[in-house]
Amino acid sequence: MPEQPQHSQPTPIPRRILLSWSGGKDSAWALHLLRQDPKFEVVALLTSINEKFRRVAIHGFREELLDRQAASIGLPLWKVDLPFPCSNADYESRMARVCARAAAEGLYGIAFGDLFLEDIRAYRIEKLAGTGLEPIFPVWCPSLGISTAELARQMIASGIRAHLTCIDPRHLSPSFAGRTFDAELLADLPASVDPCGERGEFHSFAFAGPVFSRTLSVLPGEVVERDNFIYADLLPAPETGPPEPPSESSRIAAPPASSLSASRGSLHNLRASPG
Repeated sequence: MPEQPQHSQPTPIPRRILLSWSGGKDSAWALHLLRQDPKFEVVALLTSINEKFRRVAIHGFREELLDRQAASIGLPLWKVDLPFPCSNADYESRMARVCARAAAEGLYGIAFGDLFLEDIRAYRIEKLAGTGLEPIFPVWCPSLGISTAELARQMIASGIRAHLTCIDPRHLSPSFAGRTFDAELLADLPASVDPCGERGEFHSFAFAGPVFSRTLSVLPGEVVERDNFIYADLLPAPETGPPEPPSESSRIAAPPASSLSASRGSLHNLRASPG
């Protein structure tokens, strides 16, 4: 009897998605996991920018460092300018424009680096309802079956490194500002602080790890207190070797800040981005 031909299952086409990219360690880990998942293809990074100071919202690091991250990763940036101060309505209207564009370009969904906060997850799901986009949570700890302490150890073991750029002094000593997210830092964190800073105790800038083609060199800058948070500035170190080609970035247009209502303590401070 002649041997019957083997019929292999066709490889499914990966679903094209955006990744909400804060530039922090959780975003870097989310991208790492998504790149190992054949169901998805991350086609761009979505980042909100403080349009007055040209810094990544919440995390506070410079736009030039964000651009260097994207170049090292090899993905384009979708930048969303946010006014300062920014109301909930302002934030949500800008993100609605992003959703409309993503749906028009045939994207499947948006991935977020949220870890365990149920209200944040519910907010993401609510805001994507009716947009045609699916919310994706690749590092949701209850689904992974791990604690954030174990997650932090996995990140560090993989080679992810990040500098703490924003500290909430109500929960963590300002002396942690600028420190590197590594095993030594985990050992020094108070027991009351989540090892990944998921409750907003700290935010970070990822400069090394498996998603980067090379380590990003930065220099320590000024540490300042602003709006009840401690920010450790990072300065781009001079580039060495041939420059990487710039990533293609696109910005979601926003009206002039002077035409927008101002509101502090707005919802976008919780919802903008992880890590």
